[in-house]
Amino acid sequence: MLGAKSLGRFLLWVLLGWVVLTVASIAMLRVLPPPTTAFMLVDRWERLMADRPRLEQRQHWVPWRQIHASLPLAIVAAEDQKFPQHHGFDFSALMAAFENNEKGRSIRGGSTISQQLAKNLFLWSGRSYVRKGLEAWFTLWLEVLLSKQRILEVYMNVVEFGDGIYGVDAAASAFFHKTPAHLSSRESALLAAVLPNPIRYRADRPGGWVLERRYWIERQMRQLGPQYVAQLPE
Repeated sequence: MLGAKSLGRFLLWVLLGWVVLTVASIAMLRVLPPPTTAFMLVDRWERLMADRPRLEQRQHWVPWRQIHASLPLAIVAAEDQKFPQHHGFDFSALMAAFENNEKGRSIRGGSTISQQLAKNLFLWSGRSYVRKGLEAWFTLWLEVLLSKQRILEVYMNVVEFGDGIYGVDAAASAFFHKTPAHLSSRESALLAAVLPNPIRYRADRPGGWVLERRYWIERQMRQLGPQYVAQLPE
């Protein structure tokens, strides 16, 4: 059996290895697009286990300069308006979400774009304390190692906009038959509007809730102004 000192050294090496693996994985995102994400892999596995029809996942990386400026603004307006100011966590939004959920209203999240990216890249869906703790760990390192613009660029390229449709390039092509560079403000707002549930809602066939949310997002975009995300640190 391992003695206390040997066990301590073993655990220390495990911890150091975990830190190195985390830092290396995220540091590579500074210059390389992620080859896949945890959410994509889980989606494939769940389809296989449920014997559901195989769906070819669509995702292709496009750099920031090839995405119309309206989309990052729409996503920030819809998902995380304090994104340029916070360091990965919006504690006021978390408290508001907690109070809302405690009152028995519909479940509301308080996650930032950085937290959502951490979950998409490395974790799984769910609300366990273990997952939230890991999410905070990866979020911290994303904020330390990547610029705000890069975090948003990666997020736009990996987030799910529809069933099996990941990233803005696949979404712009599937829903509007155009490239991300040619999206309109209305189309960008529609894409941002479906993010809470991209399986249930469609950007190309918006129902009442999506249309109402689109109008709200467009109002927020006008209030924030185009420079709100154009000036994000690169």
